[in-house]
Amino acid sequence: MTTKHLNHIATLGFALFAMFFGAGNLLLPPFIGLQVADSWSWTTIGFMITAIFLPFLGILSIVRSGDNFDALGDRINPKLSLVLGIIIMLGIGPLIAIPRTAATTFEVGVLPLFPGTSPIISTLVFFAITAGLSLSSSKVVDVIGNYLTPLLIILLFSLIIVGIVNPINTDMVHTFTESDAFVLGFIEGYQTLDVLASVIFAGIIISAANEKGYTSKAERSKIVIASGILAALCLLFIYGGLVYLGATSGYEISTDVKRATLLLHLSNTLLGSYGSIAIAVAIALACLTTSIALTCAVGTFFEKLTKGKLGYKTLVILCSVISAVLSITGVEDIIRYAAPFLGFIYPIVITLVLYIIIFGKIVPRKRPFIGAIFGTTIISFFGLLTSFNVGIPLINQWIEKLPFYSYDIAWLVPSIIGFIVFLLIDKTKK
Repeated sequence: MTTKHLNHIATLGFALFAMFFGAGNLLLPPFIGLQVADSWSWTTIGFMITAIFLPFLGILSIVRSGDNFDALGDRINPKLSLVLGIIIMLGIGPLIAIPRTAATTFEVGVLPLFPGTSPIISTLVFFAITAGLSLSSSKVVDVIGNYLTPLLIILLFSLIIVGIVNPINTDMVHTFTESDAFVLGFIEGYQTLDVLASVIFAGIIISAANEKGYTSKAERSKIVIASGILAALCLLFIYGGLVYLGATSGYEISTDVKRATLLLHLSNTLLGSYGSIAIAVAIALACLTTSIALTCAVGTFFEKLTKGKLGYKTLVILCSVISAVLSITGVEDIIRYAAPFLGFIYPIVITLVLYIIIFGKIVPRKRPFIGAIFGTTIISFFGLLTSFNVGIPLINQWIEKLPFYSYDIAWLVPSIIGFIVFLLIDKTKK
């Protein structure tokens, strides 16, 4: 492999890391570490499955299917994939993920350094930068991968290494069983939104690889997969490190502790007087890179959906305005209202990704994949009803008896049943 190829892998891999590593990725790991204390290693494993391994499979599923999410969606049904694509884009775009980046930047990056700053001013500056850089979409990957991400990684690695060498408190209390700690990490990994984002980000990275001269499918696949592995390794170290920092923080756990407050406590304690500045810069970089990537993705997706009736620039500005309005509600409120949505859509996307990865080459027809998604959607739908306190008790009792319910993957067996039943129907018709 030539130096040129390695440079391209580094650029694309760091860009992909930065796209994934946004607000939730920085705030969630220390908080779950604080909760599980000495069971931090088990919760890290659970978190890494939903926040690293499954997103990597999401990228792999796109690489195997084509160049973007449309190619993956065509493996099931164009109309179904269109609806799923719109839901995903709204979730990782102006309704949840992008507003959360701005809210986190204000609470952790701006407010500690400039007390009394209005969230409106912070939001306006944040989205002015986001919109400005997003309008030059062709240069986004290079700007993120070559300049912004290396600085972000240096800052985070410094914080984690200091915390490992000189932990704040090693007297960790046993609060969770190993099983419960694993489940908590697994479920909290949903809040990163990275599985949803992976099927969109893959298209951006594939397009960037194509512009760098990797025009054949084989070349493109190798460079994108190598970039994905690099991004996954960076995430692996940082997630594990942040969970450990939370577990050894010595911070008093309480129901009203805020994720942003815990992160500030860690940075100030470990890095001293420069802690607030370091974490402010890290937050700004992490949130900006993710916000830019997501805004570009939203603009590109809906421009194509409307067949150019809504232009890319108009959509970028519209996305920024909506995100700005929602971001003012604050990080905790955004995470709270996002939970039911994620509990519904996440299992559906995971099902699509897993079944395409496992059976995509040996099952060419569409119906079995629709059956798997149908089985998952039923369970997710009743879970959504329950989250709004309108669940049906009899059905809920039945769902609670399903295998793996305690691991929050009660949808797994119904998806398998749906896949097999539709496969048999398909063979019978054939």
